[in-house]
Amino acid sequence: MSTPRTPPPLAGGTQGPHDLRPLLGIALDALRDGAAARRGPLPAGGPDAVTQRVHAAAHPVLPDHGTGAEHALRTLVHALAEGAADPADPLCAAHLHCPPLAVAAAADLAASALNASMDSWDQAPAASTLEALVTHAIATQIHPEGDALITTGGTESNQLALLLAREAATRHGPVRGPVQLLVGDNAHHSLARAAWLLGLPEPIAVPAPAGTLDPAALDEALTELGGPPRQFLVAATAGTTDAGLIDPLDDIADLCAAHDARLHVDAAYGGGLLFSDTRKHHLRGIERADTVTLDLHKLGWQPAAAGIIAARDPRDLDALTHRADYLNADDDTEAGLPDLLGRSLRTTRRPDILKIAVTLKALGRSGLGALVDQVCDQAAEFADLVDAHPAFELYDTPAISTVLFRPTRADDHHIAHVRRTLLTEGTAVLGRADLDGCRWLKATLLNPHTRPDDLAALLKLVELVEPVEPVEPVEAAPQPTPPEGSTPR
Repeated sequence: MSTPRTPPPLAGGTQGPHDLRPLLGIALDALRDGAAARRGPLPAGGPDAVTQRVHAAAHPVLPDHGTGAEHALRTLVHALAEGAADPADPLCAAHLHCPPLAVAAAADLAASALNASMDSWDQAPAASTLEALVTHAIATQIHPEGDALITTGGTESNQLALLLAREAATRHGPVRGPVQLLVGDNAHHSLARAAWLLGLPEPIAVPAPAGTLDPAALDEALTELGGPPRQFLVAATAGTTDAGLIDPLDDIADLCAAHDARLHVDAAYGGGLLFSDTRKHHLRGIERADTVTLDLHKLGWQPAAAGIIAARDPRDLDALTHRADYLNADDDTEAGLPDLLGRSLRTTRRPDILKIAVTLKALGRSGLGALVDQVCDQAAEFADLVDAHPAFELYDTPAISTVLFRPTRADDHHIAHVRRTLLTEGTAVLGRADLDGCRWLKATLLNPHTRPDDLAALLKLVELVEPVEPVEPVEAAPQPTPPEGSTPR
């Protein structure tokens, strides 16, 4: 009879912290050493070089006999850190991908160790109470009577917004036809995808000639479509992905009221302005929305995922009510056990609320607001730097913390070449956007530790990229016609 092997240590329980401590030291050292080996915001060499290093570290992926926790952790964390795009580097500024706060990452580790599953109270007693408290507090930043749910991000929140609109339409009486979504040309792609997933009609795109939804065009579209009993949902954007622009929310809310249309605001990016006393006025009218998408893994400095959907009327959330006897049996609910299954479309979900709660308590609204102001001020400073430079062209004054710019007289080919050159060298990570018939480089500033010297260095790196001539396609030489009756080779 073989002797049973001792199982590996667990992260939870009273022994868990003791067993985690040495492993955390290894992981933290590997993060440090991997970042030092990377020597910049991105690994140099492009996809092939990264793939080779990851293959070498991971091989064999499933060995017959394991290498042990310490070696596996050290090797693979180092490989991932060395091959990472690090949003904590000031020159990593392409996307709405923030560097998480250390306190939030530490809280996320605790959430992983506890491994609460937020689908029934007996799997998440304290976490479910914390989630209810925090989501309500965040929702009341928008509407005093509102409530909110935790999601994986803007895509899930926008999908829920369409689902809630569909269900609210049936709750308020008979309707003629399905909910019709109207979006600006500037809207996030997830809204059209959500309509497709839910079997709703293709969204009607309303012109956004200046980068923001045009209220006059919206008024015309709603007028042509006719009024009730058909249900309309207008989706406005507070912080577009390309330029960070904010639709005129108050004007759009007026039109929705006049046409008896429901209003959703996708504020996945711009919602963070709610924390800033000096900038929250840019969101005037958001409190009139029926639903609002927020992402705290953007202007909230949370590890992904930390999405939220807020509802002005908490009764709208009742549409998600669902029953599964092993999770929320009627007699358990009647006996006072909280029912969590209607708080998400997902079943198993991790307690993402802990990192959010810890951050809110640690920094407070004023602390988060100060971080928002810092990155917005950085964007204004970088825009001034671009505008004053004779070799660059600025798209517009940044509305939040996104700056679009391009070398003067550069064509679209050169813009793409600049971005890919910096990526391959591993020296800077910039995005791209096609607006007003031009291609622009995009710097999204979300790192409050960025300094003026970093901004100047970013601009210098772009300036130093040598232009290349576009490669003309080579036409194939004409092939001789084979003699009649011959067999082709």
